[in-house]
Formats: sequence, structure tokens, C-alpha cells
Amino acid sequence: MSAAPDPTPHDREADWILVADVGGTNARFALVDGHGVAPVLQQPRALRNADYASLQHAAEHYLQLTGARPRRAAIAVASPVGHDEIRLTNRAWSFNRSELRSGLGVEALVLVNDFGAVARAVPALGDDDRVHLHGPVEALRQGPVSVLGPGTGLGVGLLVGSASKGWEVVETEGGHGSFAPLDAEEEAIARWLVARYGRASNERLLCGEGLACIDAVLRGEPPTREAVSRKPADVVALALDGHDTEARRALARFCAVLGSVAGDIALVQGARCVAIAGGMVPRFLPFLRASAFRERFLDKGRFSVYLEALAIQVVTHPYPGLLGAAMSMQDTGWG
Repeated sequence: MSAAPDPTPHDREADWILVADVGGTNARFALVDGHGVAPVLQQPRALRNADYASLQHAAEHYLQLTGARPRRAAIAVASPVGHDEIRLTNRAWSFNRSELRSGLGVEALVLVNDFGAVARAVPALGDDDRVHLHGPVEALRQGPVSVLGPGTGLGVGLLVGSASKGWEVVETEGGHGSFAPLDAEEEAIARWLVARYGRASNERLLCGEGLACIDAVLRGEPPTREAVSRKPADVVALALDGHDTEARRALARFCAVLGSVAGDIALVQGARCVAIAGGMVPRFLPFLRASAFRERFLDKGRFSVYLEALAIQVVTHPYPGLLGAAMSMQDTGWG
């Protein structure tokens, strides 16, 4: 399910809904017409969080660009959303639920966890919006489905139910589980993370900054804030180019750890399918397929046979969080 071409909000009467997917690095926005049977993303746009003082300022800028005046908003944020006061995990943004609703001038505001939104979107994705990675090739008909993905952090969600009876999302903070190193190199990486951050979690490792940290460890950089870290995008580019040994080792280690963590999450959640989303993985899919990801995913002793029966898919839709936010609003009723 792809985004629609840019509309002009004044072409006709529309019940515009503002949808947003707010991570640690970017805030993505789009409009959805509440008169539609199913959500179709209109005018999607990504804004850099660093350019705005708050989520409200970023949203207001987007609405100025589009000229739309939505009555409702559905916003996915990278943090727990169970309280009135929301604080993003990987961005120094915080807001009050009712104050944001008032500031945006909307009648209704739905807040969901970002990977809860991604999980909500997974059953709606078409064949062009996902790539089969490993395991059985079959349609998504029955949960549980583990949804995870590295980006600014490591998002984890759970999808339960079925295509016939309906789907339900369980929002989680599973990315913050402790990292379990499996060899000497990973033990060195864990010590480096503890020295720098005080704790080695899966999220610290399986994210853009985590890839840069792995690269720094392999290049012998100390765990100080002054260490010379290469940008994650540069590490990926150098690894794919094939001439930088440390970059290739770093990305290979990243893929291996991702396999281990994905296998752990699948076991904990009793998954029948694993969907990997987020902004990083689609950039190096062939590398991931050729890496130790699959080997480490299955390396669970007596339960390797159980994991062999699971399908693993990679979400390639550019805006699954926006689509899931829109579907979360749809779940409350369009009217």
C-alpha cells in the first residue's frame, strides 16, 4: 500500500486527519481523508527533528506547507504512551497530551507507540511492500507476529489475532532488553558500551549509533565521547563498497547480533512470523541475506527446528508507521 500522489487539500471537501510517525531523528507526517474506506497517505513528508524545538512546532510547519486544517490527529511516537506526559526516548522532546491536542487545534488526538503503529500496518502491506528473507513463503494469516527493527533505536511490537478474526497490537519496549554477547568480540563490544553508557542493551547496539559503536570498537577507538566515530550511513556505504575491512566486519557483526535478538524475541513472543522494519535494514538487504543473520537466528539449541518454521520478512514500505497511525485512528471510527 503506497502513498498517493501529492493532492491539493482544497480540491474538495475532505475530512483531513493528520498522521505522524515521530522517531528520534525524523518526524514523518501525512494527511489521510477520513471519508475513505481505507487510509491512503497523502503528501507524506519527513522533517528533521533537529530543525524544530518541539513536536508541535514540526507539526505546525508541516500543516503550513500543506495548507490543511485537520480535525483529528493520530501520532506514533518512539516512547511509551500510557501517561499524559510523553517523553521521547531518543530525542529531547516532551509534551502533554491535552496541550498538544489544543495546540494543534484538533478535536481528537490518538497517540500510539511507534512500533505499535508499524505492527498495526503489517497486515495491510501488499507484496510490493515487503521482501521475503527466510523461512516458508506464505501469506500472513495467523499471529503472533513479532515486529522489530533498528533505526534511531530498536523498536519491538507484537501483533496477535488473525486475518479472519481481526488483529490486535501489543505495544512493547522489548528493544531495551540486555545484550547477551556470544563470543569474545561481542564481549569486547559489551564492555565498550558499558564503559560509555553504563549498560549494554540491545537498543544501544541495534540502531544507527550502535553500528557506529561496533565500528569504533573494531577500529580500536576508546569508549569516550571524544572518540572518532564514523556516521552509520558511511559505515554501511563503506561496507557495501567492499574495500573497508572494519566497516564490513562492523556491518557483519550488526547483522549477526540482529539475528540473535530476532530469534530471542520470536521465542519470547511465540511468533509464527517475524517482520523486520525500520529505516536501516532495507539499505543493505543483500548483505543481510548473505550474513550470519539466519545462522544466529536459528542458533537456539533444541528450538532451532521451531524457528526454522517461521517466516522472516523485511518491510520495505517507506512509511509503515504513518500507515499504522492512520489505521489506529480508523480503529476508533472515522466518523
